[in-house]
Amino acid sequence: MTAKSKSIREELKQTKPFFSAAQEAFLSIQRTADALSQKIEEFLKPWGISGTQYNVLRILRGAGSEGLRCGEIAERMVAHDPDITRLLDRMEKAGWIERARDTRDRRVVLTHINRRGLDLLKQIDKPIEEFTQELGSHIPEKRFRDLIEILDEIRNSEGWGG
Repeated sequence: MTAKSKSIREELKQTKPFFSAAQEAFLSIQRTADALSQKIEEFLKPWGISGTQYNVLRILRGAGSEGLRCGEIAERMVAHDPDITRLLDRMEKAGWIERARDTRDRRVVLTHINRRGLDLLKQIDKPIEEFTQELGSHIPEKRFRDLIEILDEIRNSEGWGG
């Protein structure tokens, strides 16, 4: 920790000890996730897109020409959005996606990224890559790999239904 870094205890102005290292770690994860989310939202503002919308566009780009059902998009999202339908409505209105009935099953609506959505991602790809590299430039890759492994372990533990 650098001289100017604050611990989670200092940030939260916690005067009593945490119940456990796990509690301290979980609070630190939540605080860090919130801070990163705010930074991403601020970074994306010039393009007129939210972090959640950006996530959906990336998911749809990855899905290719097949497109995805609403529920499939929700399953792949980094952060849960309780109203995915309304989110997609706003994105369709912005002109980044298109929705159409599946030709094999008319009950199914598939969402596809369109040319405008792909163009937007193309504009954002390089700057966001540089932005995320810059955010973590002071941390060695080995420490990131360790962190990823720990976070995967937490998400896949028994208490999470894993």
